[in-house]
Amino acid sequence: WRVSVRNFAQSYFRNPAWGYSHCIRDYELAQRLAKQDHVALDDDVLFAAAYLHDMAAFKPWEDAKADHADVAADQVAEVLRDTGFPMAKIERVRAAIRTHMFEREPGDAEARYLHDADALDWLGAIGIARVVALVDPNGGNPDGPAMIKMLDDNLRQVPSRVLTPAGRR
Repeated sequence: WRVSVRNFAQSYFRNPAWGYSHCIRDYELAQRLAKQDHVALDDDVLFAAAYLHDMAAFKPWEDAKADHADVAADQVAEVLRDTGFPMAKIERVRAAIRTHMFEREPGDAEARYLHDADALDWLGAIGIARVVALVDPNGGNPDGPAMIKMLDDNLRQVPSRVLTPAGRR
């Protein structure tokens, strides 16, 4: 099932800010943070949630009227159902996806470590590259000044919402 999910993400999630490479970074960073904190994670839950948490940022799953985290959580079972994923764990995947954004409150360990990995991916050199990648080259939104505001907002808002000991370090 992991190969199916990885191939699915690689095929459909094409965006320099929250596409396939972001899925990989979130998965690997969540694993590293948990290891540093000596916390055991259910890797099935983490893998599925990390690779599929932003699926509703892409067509045909997106819904402009709803938060992408909620939409993805509602739709993730459809993607996982025929892959061989252990569906008894789907509610934990949904919970991790629903709370992956820095302003949300994650519950169990997989949700907390995905939440922190996702938040940290908006900071540092990777965070800068992600925000710069969002700038509309045709002068639309976001433009250069909006990009600077996004970077400032990330620096002001994200660090205080990192919750795990390793993430805070």
